[in-house]
Amino acid sequence: MTRKECDVLIVGSGAAGGMAAHTLTAKGASCLMLEAGPLPDFDRKTAIRNAYELPYRGLGNPQRLQRVVQADEFNANRWVDEQEVPYTYPPENPYYWVRVRMVGGKSLFWARMSFRLSDYEFKAADLDGFGANWPIEYADLAPFYDRVEPLFRVSGQKEGLEQLPDGIFVPDESAFSEPIEKFRTAAAKHDTPVTKIRRSQGDGRMASSFNITLPRALATGKLDLVENAVARAVTVDKTTGLANGVLYVDRRSGREMHAKAKRVVLAASALESIRILLNSDVANSSGTLGRYIMDQFYVKGSVIAIDPTSRRGRRGSGYIPRVQNLKGQKPKKDYLRGYAVDFHGGSTPDPNRLPSYGKKLAEELASYSGQALSFTTMGDVLPRYENNARIDDTVVDKWGIPVLRLDVSYTENEFAMARDAMHELSQLSEDAGFRVINAHPEMGPPGESIHELGGCRMGDDPKTSVLNQWNQCHDVKNLYVVDGSSFVTAGSQNPTITIMALTMRACEGMVEEAKKGNV
Repeated sequence: MTRKECDVLIVGSGAAGGMAAHTLTAKGASCLMLEAGPLPDFDRKTAIRNAYELPYRGLGNPQRLQRVVQADEFNANRWVDEQEVPYTYPPENPYYWVRVRMVGGKSLFWARMSFRLSDYEFKAADLDGFGANWPIEYADLAPFYDRVEPLFRVSGQKEGLEQLPDGIFVPDESAFSEPIEKFRTAAAKHDTPVTKIRRSQGDGRMASSFNITLPRALATGKLDLVENAVARAVTVDKTTGLANGVLYVDRRSGREMHAKAKRVVLAASALESIRILLNSDVANSSGTLGRYIMDQFYVKGSVIAIDPTSRRGRRGSGYIPRVQNLKGQKPKKDYLRGYAVDFHGGSTPDPNRLPSYGKKLAEELASYSGQALSFTTMGDVLPRYENNARIDDTVVDKWGIPVLRLDVSYTENEFAMARDAMHELSQLSEDAGFRVINAHPEMGPPGESIHELGGCRMGDDPKTSVLNQWNQCHDVKNLYVVDGSSFVTAGSQNPTITIMALTMRACEGMVEEAKKGNV
């Protein structure tokens, strides 16, 4: 079955897909959106019980939930079934690929942290000589950040930090809690800024594409949304070399269909868009498709410290932006680039990070209740050619589509960064008068931060990149890729707000090129 041709076909309905639909329909383009999953079902279908009363003690069926670290019995239906849509990796290099297939995508679950990238990321190669620069600079994207932030109502305070550019904020005038303020004062003596966590607050509803961008796009009458449509491949006219649509499979019936369009936008998430392109055998004349896979490494509880004067006070939170390898500083000997830290106070420490067990553990947790500060490190992962995603021809998903094989690992650069974070946070905590009860540099496997990036990177040279500065494929000029796969560097900032700003910029650029007859 073939659908009627539209102006733009969008694959994916998450942060990028929603922004693409919002931007394009506002400009008058007719759009068709393919979403691999159903509408989210927010109805409560489980009884409210204690974890020990549930069949699997709240952990979920181990056969169903082997690798989805977020899933439990209450939300297992919201994550991709690993048996239906598997992926592979070398035994020595495990990868956590967390996926959501429903309208709204991972924007239904993100932490809403919304930090701009800076020229420390866009022009990183100029500063340290590693890898490539983005084909854009901060000034190119700043006007689009300025428009995305009010739409999602990002809260924060202006700090005047070059490495963490200020935005258009809903003012966050709340005071820091006492333990956070104590830490902030101690950190300032070491030229380490502590800021508020900048978060998308939404418009009275959850800050997701499901609530913000998609309703606006649908209200124009220019968007048709097809649920349960699993994209298989982009189709290309052999005569013109232009994309003319997408082959997809109905998730429930297994029926294959062809949606036709004048232009195609992939917004399926970084790795899923790469999978679609590799299965399409397009956009890879450079040989870099699926290369330079990145995320941000993630160290939960790098340091857990106790504030002995705090007891059941306001919890509070804070954020330490990157302060390493900045201009005017002596470069770190052990690593390039840097890391950021978010932390929370007034809590009870994670029992998994305490050496005791049984009665003694219970006593320690009771004595520490309300006193703990827990620091989580997120660090920049260098873009390396050898970190790759490719098709595993020996495995297919439920619909017969070949799956990805992910071969991604961290290097000494990331490990050194994690060790430095542990030492620095321990020192700052002690200077604040806190007692460090646990510190470690052990990071989770690649993918655990759920910030997969790269693999379809932007660049000016078609020989070394897949996309140009407008997220437009060098090889197929009416094919755009607007999710995190376009990133050239990862940075230490959560990427979603940047993905949406890039998407808005790309789609407005597409509209202008279409008016000229170029795409």
